[in-house]
Amino acid sequence: MKMIALILGFCSLPSLATPPHIESWLQKMRMSSDVIPPEPAGQRVAMMYNREAVIPPQCYTRSEGRYNACYVCHQSEIPGRENIMNDLGLQQEYSFSDLGFTNQWRNLHEDRRQRIASISDEEMSGYVKQDNYSELPERLRAAHFSGWIPDMKDYQNASSAVDPHGHAKDGSGWVAFHYKPFPSTFWPTNGSFDDVLIRLDSPFRRDASGQENRDTYQANLTLLECAIKGLKQIESPRIDESKVGTDLDADGVMGIAQLVRMREYYLGGAAQEKVEPFLYPKGTEFMHGIRYLEDKGEQGLAPSTRLKELRYMKKWRAYGQVVYHREYDEERYAKEAGNLPGYTYLGTHGYDNGTGWSVSGFIEDAKGRLRALAAEENFSCMGCHNSIGSTIDKTFSFARKPDGAKGWGYIDLKTMRDAPSRGEDEGEFLLYLKRVGGGSEFRNNDEMQQRWFNREGEVDADKVKSVPSIAELIIPSKERAMMLNKAYRCIVEDQDFIFGKDATWIPPVNVYEKVDPEQAPTLPENRVYPYNLILDWNKPSP
Repeated sequence: MKMIALILGFCSLPSLATPPHIESWLQKMRMSSDVIPPEPAGQRVAMMYNREAVIPPQCYTRSEGRYNACYVCHQSEIPGRENIMNDLGLQQEYSFSDLGFTNQWRNLHEDRRQRIASISDEEMSGYVKQDNYSELPERLRAAHFSGWIPDMKDYQNASSAVDPHGHAKDGSGWVAFHYKPFPSTFWPTNGSFDDVLIRLDSPFRRDASGQENRDTYQANLTLLECAIKGLKQIESPRIDESKVGTDLDADGVMGIAQLVRMREYYLGGAAQEKVEPFLYPKGTEFMHGIRYLEDKGEQGLAPSTRLKELRYMKKWRAYGQVVYHREYDEERYAKEAGNLPGYTYLGTHGYDNGTGWSVSGFIEDAKGRLRALAAEENFSCMGCHNSIGSTIDKTFSFARKPDGAKGWGYIDLKTMRDAPSRGEDEGEFLLYLKRVGGGSEFRNNDEMQQRWFNREGEVDADKVKSVPSIAELIIPSKERAMMLNKAYRCIVEDQDFIFGKDATWIPPVNVYEKVDPEQAPTLPENRVYPYNLILDWNKPSP
């Protein structure tokens, strides 16, 4: 893969005035109707507005010495894992660079109430129902786009494009899985539905003779699930062991297995590939769709046909845990030395995160067509997919899949309960509400406050525990969904994603515009919490 170095110019901009060079760039982005591939002049050697875009907006929330929204990202090392970032201390203090103390996410401060009022419900409802995916692949090919070209048919209607076990009906190898949305940016009540699909490299989908083999593929997916979750065995959909050539459940009979025991190597065409704990094998891909909230009648609110974003990760090289440990050490040293973050830019392949993954994607242009992310838009992805302590091999979703057979298929929040994190007794979302003091990191979700908190601002734990599924907990009312859709539509029209993508219409009050490290309250030890990304699906509900 051709690597392109990214040369960065940067400045600290405490003022809300848009610098002329940024405004000129934004104007080009708004006016473009055929930006495929969308590489505005100056993208390859980029002047960045926010060199600290790896610090997400949520990190500027006021803790007031008691509210901790940081713990789900910043954690101490869990023995045996590749992630040794050990950034637990970021729960307590705003440990930013001098540049990072200024909140550059200006879109949080924009009052969109007047603009939203000018968008009719009918217009917005019609917009989210439109398909902006199916024409994208051919348009990319026609433009000789050299990056990843989406290759799953009918993904605009993904729930019907996969079978009950998540396998894409078009034979592309993509597999959808249920997973518990990460608190709380990915809760629908805060802006979006999303889905994630995984695909293993071709040898993992074939038998020893080189033929496509669904049973072998399912067995390898299940082994990977064991590896990522640190399990010795796991339930699986029915697998014909005679087609795999292995006694998967170790019962001494070559029959139909519904259990796969951990083993040293993968199977079939990937039999030479070792199963590495907490690591994905080379060639693993993730496709992550971010969608509006669409009212589908009797079905209620559901993922929209229209995509806000289509994010993509591919593991081009597989490194061992030793390499990961060295990368985390080097990142800590760089931060202690006062160096700002920097990553290798791969052009149309996005960014290299330093451990073999490329991170790229597509986003709506001003007219709603999907276009590739520009360099700085893509740069903000690197904070979460590289430099925080809670991830497993730089990812979130697959580790949060319900264990075994019941976790395969298109995501359905109505079938999922509030399972606790490993090491906890109470539901993960319940604990989050208690520790954060609100239904979003910014504590600006009034509807969640009214639904799940009492007048004293305490969580109604019994009410939260009584919900039959997390859908009841984190899917908003249709009225709020409409406001969220309209707020984000304003950002799409402005094409100013480099200033933030949070679907707010009233500026949140619990957010610093500039952090004063000498004055900002820090959290006491008793409000610093351990957290495990992996969930304990076997623990009964409290």
